Amino acid sequence: MRAPVRRRSHVRSALDAAAIPTWSGQSVSVESSEAPRFLQAPGLLPRGRRVYAIGDIHGHLGKLTALHRAIARDLATRPTISPLLVHLGDYIDQGPDSAGVLALLAKGSPLPKVAMVNLLGDHERMLVDALNGDRAAATDWLWAGGRDSLASWGLSPDLPREEWETALPPDQVGFLRGLVSSHREGNYLFVHAGIRPGVPLVHQTLDDLTTIRQPFLFTEQDLGAIVVHGHSTAPLPFRTANQIGIDTGAGMGDKLTCAILEDDVVAFLTA
Repeated sequence: MRAPVRRRSHVRSALDAAAIPTWSGQSVSVESSEAPRFLQAPGLLPRGRRVYAIGDIHGHLGKLTALHRAIARDLATRPTISPLLVHLGDYIDQGPDSAGVLALLAKGSPLPKVAMVNLLGDHERMLVDALNGDRAAATDWLWAGGRDSLASWGLSPDLPREEWETALPPDQVGFLRGLVSSHREGNYLFVHAGIRPGVPLVHQTLDDLTTIRQPFLFTEQDLGAIVVHGHSTAPLPFRTANQIGIDTGAGMGDKLTCAILEDDVVAFLTA
């Protein structure tokens, strides 16, 4: 049985804001001419490998393309042997142009000669489950922002669920069905939401990878990897000994964040 959807909420809803594990440095605006400011990271990547990880996009095509341009500028200024672009899921819902975000990413990497990995978020999972015939998932998706997404495709929010798949662009449906649940680089694990502490990485469930908040967010135990994730909104990107969180609330009108990971350091870009 599919687990009930866990509603999106601020990290601050669980604890006082002062208790949020926050990144101690400054986020760097993509409009800034300054180079990214790197800090010590909790993990390590092989020399020459650089990962640009972008958090929850939620239909904000303008912010996404601004970050892609910032990444291109960074690569032009600081070339590297093996760059990788990772999107952490939640491409759709809440924002104004879910269709535009999917159309862009369905074409392949927007950065020449940069490989791309696209992860499954809980919003895409709800839609894919609905396309597969799950009526409860369809109801959850409409409640969570699906009406805005249907409108971005020029479709009525009252269009019957059975007609969604044929009404959506086939390449975008293929993109949604091809999303992966996790990606490993060095001792980093990239997922949408997080992992369940105490469970080996190979036994993590799709429910936890796409929806978990507690007990993941504030655990101090060794998780078997440094987890880079979105899903749980915080005012700034944050890093702890076992995770890096980069959902800074684009879906609610705040910033979209990209983490730059290389060697044993991390920096952040925002749009």
